[in-house]
Amino acid sequence: MSPVRPSFIALAGLAGAVAALGATFVDAGLRSAAAGPGLAARGALAARLELTDLALFTEARYTRNPSQADLHAAFQDHPFAFEHFPTGSLVAPAAAKRGRP
Repeated sequence: MSPVRPSFIALAGLAGAVAALGATFVDAGLRSAAAGPGLAARGALAARLELTDLALFTEARYTRNPSQADLHAAFQDHPFAFEHFPTGSLVAPAAAKRGRP
């Protein structure tokens, strides 16, 4: 029995990764088709209840929804205060809040 070449192992791993990626796309397509009626009902409920935008983060009020935050909320203690929450460094304020169109 001849030894297995390392390139064959790498190629088999790459083929497995490509197959797994393809399976995720197939699964996403099947799930989105099955969830269509439920999403429409939830959208109608949100419109009827006049709900606001999605809350992206749960830590601080200025990171929950960047379009609803004011520019100075992160600096409540003083202008050179450290960021209390990690999400404040991940999400910039909305463009409208920065004064840019």
